[in-house]
Amino acid sequence: MWQVALSLTLAVLICFPAAIASTSTSSLPNPLAVPTLAAPVPTAARALPACSYADETTPLAGYDDWALTLLDTRYALPSSYVPADLVSTKAAGLNGGYLVRAVAVPDLAAMAGSAAAAGAPLAVISAYRTYRTQSATFWKWVRTLGFNYALLSSARPGHSEHQLGLAIDFKSRGGPLPWAYYSWARDTKAGKWMAAHAWEYGFVMSYPAGKTKKTCYGFEPWHYRYVGRDEAAAIHASRLVLREWLWLKQPQMIS
Repeated sequence: MWQVALSLTLAVLICFPAAIASTSTSSLPNPLAVPTLAAPVPTAARALPACSYADETTPLAGYDDWALTLLDTRYALPSSYVPADLVSTKAAGLNGGYLVRAVAVPDLAAMAGSAAAAGAPLAVISAYRTYRTQSATFWKWVRTLGFNYALLSSARPGHSEHQLGLAIDFKSRGGPLPWAYYSWARDTKAGKWMAAHAWEYGFVMSYPAGKTKKTCYGFEPWHYRYVGRDEAAAIHASRLVLREWLWLKQPQMIS
């Protein structure tokens, strides 16, 4: 897979114990202790917690909460979460075969047009995934890589931003898959353009390089999530990773 070598490096950075090497499907989802409940604290005082594993429903799980829905290794969407406004990525002038929420289409189309005009045309390789599809994807990587590496490179079902219908994996149009490069964001014109400009159109790279302790996942320079232009601009200005920003936005987060 595209992250075997990278995961070997990242695995030493993240606080996952070696004890979670089992690949049994009956043992999910809690290889680490679940944090205990605590009283809500003022937003400014909420420190980002270390990565941990649970299947807690994310506090902002409504369809209208999409810009602030927190999904990580602890917080998840219910299996029944299926946006009603899914449309083909063709609606944004990109290749078809994938679905995205209609709310993202105007900005996605504008971004795709600007990238093409800059000589960095984009293509989609993954967008909306159902809970069931994500389950099959995760367990495929468990069988391929082992449980530890799969945790770093694939979200467990319910925990994937793709289920929101607002996360898209991109590649250079006409080029190889993005994980063929050491860093698609550095080694390709399309990847560089996205890294520099995607936020202007409401898209944020969810899993940037060197931030595994904060994002809970390995570097994925092709994975962008739509949060809207205002939210993306604020995140860009803050220099926080997406998980850090969303943590501060939750209504009654626990520590």
